[in-house]
Amino acid sequence: MYRSVKVAALSIKPIKWNKAANADKLEAFVAAAAREKPHVIVAPEGILEGYVVTDVLLDARLAESMFAIAEPIDGPYVQRFQRLARASKACLCFGFAEKVDRQIFNCAIFIGADGEICGRHHKTMFREGHHPSWTFNGSGETLRAFDTPVGRAGLLICQERWYSVPAHTLVLDGAQVLFIPSYGSKRRAQNLAVLGRARENGVPIVEANVGLNLIISKGEVVAYQWGNDQITHGVIDIPQRPSPEAARRLEEQFLAWRDLEMLKRYEQADALNDVPDQDLARRCEEEFLRWQDRRRRACRRPD
Repeated sequence: MYRSVKVAALSIKPIKWNKAANADKLEAFVAAAAREKPHVIVAPEGILEGYVVTDVLLDARLAESMFAIAEPIDGPYVQRFQRLARASKACLCFGFAEKVDRQIFNCAIFIGADGEICGRHHKTMFREGHHPSWTFNGSGETLRAFDTPVGRAGLLICQERWYSVPAHTLVLDGAQVLFIPSYGSKRRAQNLAVLGRARENGVPIVEANVGLNLIISKGEVVAYQWGNDQITHGVIDIPQRPSPEAARRLEEQFLAWRDLEMLKRYEQADALNDVPDQDLARRCEEEFLRWQDRRRRACRRPD
């Protein structure tokens, strides 16, 4: 059994080092996306500061500037988007450089429609590798799912989507849906990687990448859009958590469908009794082939 949830992904391209302008742009896009009344709106990695860590990697003298632009979890910009979530009546998910004491983490946050922070995640994998001295780019040490208004969720950030274990770990921790803020590859290979994570784990995925939005449900792409500054809407089906109650509801649905199907098959089989003998073999063969086709479709029907 599934819960259908409306989502929106934003392929916003931020301006490096311009936190105020990026926040204004994100707010405007959230307001525009909220007109379609989605339950969740997802924006890219590093959307507030503009993913400036790449600049610091090239010039270490910029590290102090990154500390100045990084945002604490209880900072004014996070609070601004907590208020926006409440006003929009939508959950918000996006990435930013989070300042924790004298260290910065590449962070993704999930804010509920009530404005409360449901969970956050620090990036654990980096394309450029990692050194313990990089206080401007701390390495996350946990992969944890958390409860949200749309179900238990997990967050991955960009590079982590390439690997099967982080996604599977989150699903083992109960995640029913994965959200991926990204600022990276837009190649076909990344689309296939995200699709693979969804199919491996049987959960929907919403990715907001700079220049690309990808929404996957039931192992299929339900929405895809290329280009910067696009708003992509879609509906995902979030599977229910395993439980005896959910199993009994699905059992009841199946048996109700089964009763009608068996009656229909009985009536069709009974009709064969009136077929002239010379046509009986041919009609039986045709009926058997139709039955096989119904059987295949029936196996797929009870979603």
